[in-house]
Amino acid sequence: MGALKAGGTVSVIDPQYPPERQKILLEIANPKFLVCIDRATHEFGQVSDVVMKFVTQELRIKSFVPALRLDDAGHLTGGGVPPTGRDVDMLAAQHSLRQHAPDVSVGPDSIPTLSFTSGSEGRPKGVQGRHFSLTHYFPWMARRFNLSENDRFTMLSGIAHDPIQRDIFTPLFLGACIVIPPADAVSYEVLADWMGEHKVTVTHLTPAMGQILVGGAVTPFPSLRNAFFVGDLLTKKDCRKLRELAPNTSIINLYGSTESQRAVSFFEIPSKAADEAFLDDLPDVIPVGQGMRNVQLLVVDRDDRTKLCGVGEQGELFIRAAGLAEGYLGSDERTAQLNQSKFLTNWFVDASQWTTAPYQRQASAGERPLPKWHQCYKGPRDRLYRTGDLGRLRPDGSVECTGRVDSQIKIRGFRMELGEIDACLSQHPFVRENVTIVRRDRNEEQTLVTYFVPEIKRWFQHCKHEEQRATEPELLDDSMIGMLRQFKSLSDDCKALLAAKLPKYAVPSILIPLVRMPLNPNGKIDKPALPFPDPADPALLTKRRASSVTASMTETQKQLAAVWASVLPNRTARMLVPGSNFFDEGGHSILAQQMFFRLKQQWKGIDLPVRVIFQSQTLEALAAEIDRAQDPIGLRLDALPLPTDENAADEAYAADARSLTSQLPKTFAAGAGALDAAAPSSSSSSSSSYTALLTGATGFLGSYLLHELLQGPRPASRVICHVRAKDAASGLDRLEGISRAYGLWRPEWASHNRVEVVAGDISRPQLGVAQETWARLADEVDVVIHNGAQVNWMLPYSSLRAANVMSTLACIRLCAAGKPKRLGFVSSTSTLDSAHYVSLSRKQGLAVSEGDSLEGSRKGLGTGYGQSKWASEYLVREAGRRGLAGAVIRPGYVTGDAETGMCVTDDFLVRLWKGCLQLGARPAIANTVNTVPVKQVSRIVVASSLCLPAAAAGGGETLQVAQVTSHPRLTLDEWLGALQVYGYDVPAVPYDDWCERMSRYVSDAAKPEHALLPLFHFVTGNLPADTVAPELDDANAAAALKLYSAGAAAATAASADRDGDPLRDSAVGVDTVGVYLAYLVAIGFLPGPGQHQARPLPGLPSATLQLIQQHAASGVGARSSRT
Repeated sequence: MGALKAGGTVSVIDPQYPPERQKILLEIANPKFLVCIDRATHEFGQVSDVVMKFVTQELRIKSFVPALRLDDAGHLTGGGVPPTGRDVDMLAAQHSLRQHAPDVSVGPDSIPTLSFTSGSEGRPKGVQGRHFSLTHYFPWMARRFNLSENDRFTMLSGIAHDPIQRDIFTPLFLGACIVIPPADAVSYEVLADWMGEHKVTVTHLTPAMGQILVGGAVTPFPSLRNAFFVGDLLTKKDCRKLRELAPNTSIINLYGSTESQRAVSFFEIPSKAADEAFLDDLPDVIPVGQGMRNVQLLVVDRDDRTKLCGVGEQGELFIRAAGLAEGYLGSDERTAQLNQSKFLTNWFVDASQWTTAPYQRQASAGERPLPKWHQCYKGPRDRLYRTGDLGRLRPDGSVECTGRVDSQIKIRGFRMELGEIDACLSQHPFVRENVTIVRRDRNEEQTLVTYFVPEIKRWFQHCKHEEQRATEPELLDDSMIGMLRQFKSLSDDCKALLAAKLPKYAVPSILIPLVRMPLNPNGKIDKPALPFPDPADPALLTKRRASSVTASMTETQKQLAAVWASVLPNRTARMLVPGSNFFDEGGHSILAQQMFFRLKQQWKGIDLPVRVIFQSQTLEALAAEIDRAQDPIGLRLDALPLPTDENAADEAYAADARSLTSQLPKTFAAGAGALDAAAPSSSSSSSSSYTALLTGATGFLGSYLLHELLQGPRPASRVICHVRAKDAASGLDRLEGISRAYGLWRPEWASHNRVEVVAGDISRPQLGVAQETWARLADEVDVVIHNGAQVNWMLPYSSLRAANVMSTLACIRLCAAGKPKRLGFVSSTSTLDSAHYVSLSRKQGLAVSEGDSLEGSRKGLGTGYGQSKWASEYLVREAGRRGLAGAVIRPGYVTGDAETGMCVTDDFLVRLWKGCLQLGARPAIANTVNTVPVKQVSRIVVASSLCLPAAAAGGGETLQVAQVTSHPRLTLDEWLGALQVYGYDVPAVPYDDWCERMSRYVSDAAKPEHALLPLFHFVTGNLPADTVAPELDDANAAAALKLYSAGAAAATAASADRDGDPLRDSAVGVDTVGVYLAYLVAIGFLPGPGQHQARPLPGLPSATLQLIQQHAASGVGARSSRT
């Protein structure tokens, strides 16, 4: 308080921070006065020698108070400075000055505080607070929340952070009482008792501190009237627990940042006594509400900052407030740029018309002299602070946070929100609190690690009830290994919950139970302090189990366990037993490729296809496959017999498809309602209003399908998108974000209710949607376009059956329910990857007919994905024979946008470009590749789904096949040779030589990861043979495009006229490849070509370049584009 009155700037450094961090904070603050609080040095020790050396040698300190004390009588002493010693009070000479005001001027823009917030590269930023906001909000808060001098406030966060304003200045301004708990009271079960004992009426909490307050508590504390939460996301689960213990408490979720100097918005949840059901209609994460006095929360369009988002649209949150901090401390260019990017002049209004003019008129007219403090005032300013938070406006005018602009992480090519993982796990009844972070394991691989605090008593009671006698009835050991051992079954249960709600790549590899979360002095979870287990810790859990079975393991199993342990995170060979599953132990597709590479080195010359590691996932099963490959006629005595073949369906996909026909509807309603395109003479359908259901809408092709359905020649009035998400709101955020990234999103889609999202999962019955949603879809949808699928070239049919085959069966059954519907099923040319069709095309010179029965690939398809699409097609075509109208569409390689160049960086053909550049050579392969730009593919899919007539079909079928093929096709030589055309030095070499280069590259640990490493065994197996593809007939695709693009009658009249070729956009030539390469260079995926290129890369549209700047970091296109 003295420093503020003297016009100084106060910065508080917590003594619990490591000395090196204290040095950084002192360097940023560069103080002239240093005050040590005596009690802090007693509790946490003297200032370290490292810090004191920095203070004396690097800082120019004018005065040092070594031991500031305030006794019970209010007497202040400062301690003694050597050589005088502690008995001489260094402040004694200043006591006579207490009655005199300092001769300084302090105004609204004076800087009273310097707070610290996290910065890039681990270096904090110093935030300069202003006097303005110290008092601006207090009168309003007192009125709004009925705060007065009669209240008793807690102080739980310490004074080393910006909450000093909240925890100390608020009660001081009101004349209220501050109650400070002793350190041992801030713990589970104890804090609640302390609150009740001291009759606390108002408390400020972080959600983490709130979990300590209610954790294990049973005694109510009815005196509490207001609980203000700030600092992190507040969940409904947190609120429910508090309301049970404090039924008279209003919960106020506050929102703000260090840069706004304090919380500036609020969302109030009335007490349980006032409105018991209020929480029921709220989302899982409590909204941040609306601005306080003279504050606005603005949700700004991320693609066009001049626009505000409408209700339900996700944008970036900006705070408009008079009390924003001055900015970050520092005069260097980097700090100046940071201030310019975070603290902005409001561009939505002309501030000059009202902020400065009145003051200029007042000064010129001499109405009254300006006060002395005016020299410390820059006048009214209309500024915005860019928070970096994402949010959306709710219908009630409040705002809810949906994440951070920078909180998405990318692991193994997949993007995910850590908050989504935490939100799912927080729903577990025996998890009190949890947090997920990214750590690097011993192999420097990024690993998801979730920490959680169990509801210990309730969990042990549950275990006792379930007679899980292996679990102790009480906590016996709170060490890392003790917690891992005692809560292993709960960890497994948590993992199962996450696996049921999240994609596999988002399920943490490691779950660590803790007795309590470590908190920093600000009351937030101290993430750097979270422990990371040594690989030996989990090993101890399984040592006894492993040693008991080691003797019975075969030599192959032991060697294979060592191979697995060399790639799996936090696993040793002794932890693995015959029943261990590679993927359950933390493996994933990339680690599987690395494991297989080492397996081939361990057993040189073994003939084993890579897909066997996905089919035989246990140690025992894979070891048996290795034994069989080494000893095909069974002469080895040490080999175990092969386990029962549980994957018989992998080779009998056709039989499975035939058996599933018994689950098909017997009949389908005639016609297709609003989409009755069966009669070519009818042109009314072009103007019909219809509703479409689209699955797979968040993929690359799916994004363009959505755009085509809403913006194409026959636009839908509404598209319902099936999205894998926790709820419809987060699904819409995801859908919009991906569509924006491709430059396809139109704001009016949401504002005019043309896009709706239903959350679900295609791998679950009824697509994972609730029964009432299913019934509504049956009554409202006119056409189903089933584009969603799990695309994986390694997994067996049995692993893909649920997501690919059963989802197709669900879509067929939906078409039979409610109103008549058409079905557009997006299949794949992988259904034709058999020797029969290659022979038909090559030897007989025939293109595969769209009317072919597919009997030629009933056997012999080599991938589980191709088999799953074959089985799905079989079901759709059988449904067609029973009256289902629609089309099967078979694309090949879906390449990028031919105009913008946007393409997916994880596509095989794109990875092949990068892989060749890394090797400095390309393989000479003359096979053609069926590549078609994504816009043309999406147009053919929609056209065929809506317009392909049944009249030409034989056998009474109401459903036809439309094949998507390029005219003409590039060869693989031409596709890769385009690199040379545009100036890259990648000479063609024989395929075997290229494979040898590839093997040498991936064996060199010093090399960067190769782009083709996940597909190593595919590209070095027999690529010339594996990439042979038959030619395709596409007459139906052409007919559908004509009907789709013109009036049906006009299209019929022109059916023989090929002048307006509807397939003209199906070709990918060297010019198109140049656009793709230009895009990949622009986003940094590929290096630029050499200096002497024969042909320059084409320029990209300005809109594309702008999108690249906005979205390059978001990893557009993280999935393969071959359907």
